[in-house]
Amino acid sequence: MFFASDNAGPVHPQIMNRLAQANSGHAMPYGNDAIMDEVRDAIRTTFEAPEAAVYLVATGTAANALALACYTQPWQTIFCSVTSHIHEDECNAPEFYAGAAKLTVVETDDKMTPEALTKAIEKHPEGNVHGAQRGPVSITQVTERGSVHSLEELNALTAVAKRYDLPVHLDGARFANALVALGCTPAEMTWKAGVDVVSFGGTKNGCMGVEAVIFFDPAKAWEFELRRKRGAHLFSKHRFLSAQMAGYLQDDLWRATARQANDNARYLADGLRAAGATMLHEPDANMIFAKWPRRIHQKLQAAGAKYYVMDGPLDSGDPDTPLSARLVCDWSVGTEAIDQFLSYF
Repeated sequence: MFFASDNAGPVHPQIMNRLAQANSGHAMPYGNDAIMDEVRDAIRTTFEAPEAAVYLVATGTAANALALACYTQPWQTIFCSVTSHIHEDECNAPEFYAGAAKLTVVETDDKMTPEALTKAIEKHPEGNVHGAQRGPVSITQVTERGSVHSLEELNALTAVAKRYDLPVHLDGARFANALVALGCTPAEMTWKAGVDVVSFGGTKNGCMGVEAVIFFDPAKAWEFELRRKRGAHLFSKHRFLSAQMAGYLQDDLWRATARQANDNARYLADGLRAAGATMLHEPDANMIFAKWPRRIHQKLQAAGAKYYVMDGPLDSGDPDTPLSARLVCDWSVGTEAIDQFLSYF
């Protein structure tokens, strides 16, 4: 009954097999391995972007921070949702790697809106030497509250950014989950929608630890290579990053694992609703925010269920008081574990 995070699950066997295959003999280091050529070609084909610059790093924070640094001057500010991962969960890494640039949060309960983004941008007038200058817009897809921006919503946000001549970064830690939820193509959710750079996540969707950074403007390639090296994120035994991504892309595994994770979350959400839980956000992909009575949380925790209770205290108070929780399903969670979890309601 493990629903704490999708980055805590096992590595998919297909990816482990590719790692085992790569673990033979020697290979050129620092991204010059033959497997990386395979990965680069596969991503360019998948994203319909033959000129894209493609790089691998081991963590989502590194992917976001290094990508944003390539589009951000130290005197600029990055516009992001108040609930975004780069604001809430990256320990100021984007600011650090961008030379002490700042973040400007766009006020929203969940998904960013064009109106809120415009308001945030307008608070930083051009030509004011005393204030932060306008920098890139960062959009999270899936959001940190489990929602998915529709293609229309994405295009509306990028249209605002382009109106102010600002580049767009897409935090795609759960890119695959969003894509299968929308039923669109990678190109439609990125460069065709006005996105300049995307972090294409693998760690939360069956990989051991790898994320791709994809620049649709290859002019940014050399700068990223320098920033990745200077930031200590250039692996010498890079083939083991490449092997993971190669296994992830092989036979569209990344779509299959995301679809399974989303299906698991839908099954869990349906069961929670039937048991009387209240949804706090619509679970569009593989992440659920809901609330139910403290006494049920206590039973679940005592039974060894792993998930995050968002408010409390858990151990004291009215047993019927509803407490909020976050639950995340990965590809490996089966209906048996979900049914066991629901049996405590």
